[in-house]
Amino acid sequence: MTSLATKAADPVSHTISNTSGAHVFAAALRRHGVEVIFGQSIPAALFIVAPEFGIRQIGYRTENAGTVMADAYARVSGKVPVVTAQNGPAATLLVPGLAEALKASIPIVAIVQDVHRQQTDKNAFQELDHLELFRGCAKWIKRVADVDRIDDYVDMAFTAAASGRPGPAVLIAPIDLFVDTPKADRTDRTQRVASLGTFPLDRSVADPSAIEAAADLLAAAKAPLVIAGGGVHVSGAADTVAALQEAASLPIATTVMGKGSTDERHPLSVGVVGYFMGTRGRTRHLRSLVTDADVILLIGNRTNQNGTDSWNLYPKNAKYIHIDVDSQEIGRNYEAEVRLVGDARLTIEALTAALKKRDLSARRTARPALEARIAEGLRGWEADMAESVDMDRQPVRPERLMRDLDSVLTQDMIVVSDASYSSIWVANFLTSRKPGMRFVTPRGLAGLGWGLPYAIGAKAARPDAPIFCLAGDGGFAHVWSELETARRMNLPVVVTVLNNQILGYEKHAEKVLFNDYSDACDFEAVDHAAIARACGCEGIRIENPADFKPALEAALRSGKTTVLDVITDEHAYPPVSMFEANQRLNY
Repeated sequence: MTSLATKAADPVSHTISNTSGAHVFAAALRRHGVEVIFGQSIPAALFIVAPEFGIRQIGYRTENAGTVMADAYARVSGKVPVVTAQNGPAATLLVPGLAEALKASIPIVAIVQDVHRQQTDKNAFQELDHLELFRGCAKWIKRVADVDRIDDYVDMAFTAAASGRPGPAVLIAPIDLFVDTPKADRTDRTQRVASLGTFPLDRSVADPSAIEAAADLLAAAKAPLVIAGGGVHVSGAADTVAALQEAASLPIATTVMGKGSTDERHPLSVGVVGYFMGTRGRTRHLRSLVTDADVILLIGNRTNQNGTDSWNLYPKNAKYIHIDVDSQEIGRNYEAEVRLVGDARLTIEALTAALKKRDLSARRTARPALEARIAEGLRGWEADMAESVDMDRQPVRPERLMRDLDSVLTQDMIVVSDASYSSIWVANFLTSRKPGMRFVTPRGLAGLGWGLPYAIGAKAARPDAPIFCLAGDGGFAHVWSELETARRMNLPVVVTVLNNQILGYEKHAEKVLFNDYSDACDFEAVDHAAIARACGCEGIRIENPADFKPALEAALRSGKTTVLDVITDEHAYPPVSMFEANQRLNY
């Protein structure tokens, strides 16, 4: 499979003198390893020269989708992506995606074209205070006003995005800067070689004395548990987590964003724990592994509301060891007995080495019983499923779709989902088949409309990998138009739409809370397969559950963007704790 870049490019081989600011921008981006830029037509000068530097434009349709594509690209590739926007309305539509990336610790460099320097503060067309706009959704925001400082600011942006706790960096550039002429003597520019476009940029390891204290706690624990969060993927630490699991015979659970940190078929892998451990929850019968733990190791885990079941799941009397690159996250909701501030991968490696020097005979002795307990809990889940879900029912049950998808899932497939129920169906009912397998879900802010753009961004990062996307009809409606993007940019993905004609989570939550629901929860019928065909993609409507698996397999083989529009049961809901045994949902 060829690179997405249109041509190989040596970033320092381009003559910079007597060119424009756009050339300087493109050369700087290519130096940092940028091969694609997510953007519509602005900044036009940059996109016109970008192919000279081996940079391809991924042109999307909806201005709010570009940052979402960039987010998924970063998660899958380990590279810092670039997204662009025009000043004004387009810039404002970067905000949701940047906010998700900020909360989820995903690096993105956003280049926002601003008004002409001579028109600043004159009410120019679509002029806005962009520095203030991005203040709440980015970790770094600057405005470059001199063509001869472009390299400086691009370097700063990538450094900010990829270092420490990764996150979005916004660089604002006036429109005339792209056509301005640099000074003739630019030898210093052509000699720059720093490439800062991968993350984590600078890895640090926790204090050795704290690592020793953590090893002592874990070695002496009677009922230890590891709960791995999304920071494991950001750090690329899945293999080290697996090594820790084996070396110390530790059971490992994950958050939704941490899913894929382990091979969930491993006898010491618990699965996802959090707010969906009700009936039909994969880890329902393993809840006591969390609540009875005496020492809990948190890795890149924000201890947020959903991951902790509204802070009711994690035990109050346990001792916590918390690994995070951001010291402010450590002990945020659960006081840490041991603070391990550092990169997850390096710190876990050091902790594993320290544990190997301890007497771990008690852990090894306890392992067979622990493995049996986990296996028994998973069998209990399978029994619950057999008792409570009719897999042949029409309208189709989402559990049936997930079962069929799981049967064809490979360790190299990348699964993305929209927010709300879609993320829960994926996290609870699919099986990670290797440490580092990617399940990309929007959990930083969990906004609807992320699914299809995530799929396109993931495909841009891994054109060789099959990409499956799960979305509800509510979320899919935000981004129908990006089907044309997938086709035009030759980034084929398979999308399954759970078409139940409702905003599922909202309707069911309103029923639970108020025994009623608002008018916005119900939709008119929409044929999403027809929409796909109208965009030049494949579209298949599915009403019989037996038709899904063959259609899915054919779609994965086809190499075409395909929408499987499945008519699903509106009464089906995931095993969310607050819905447990609530009669109001029997409407």
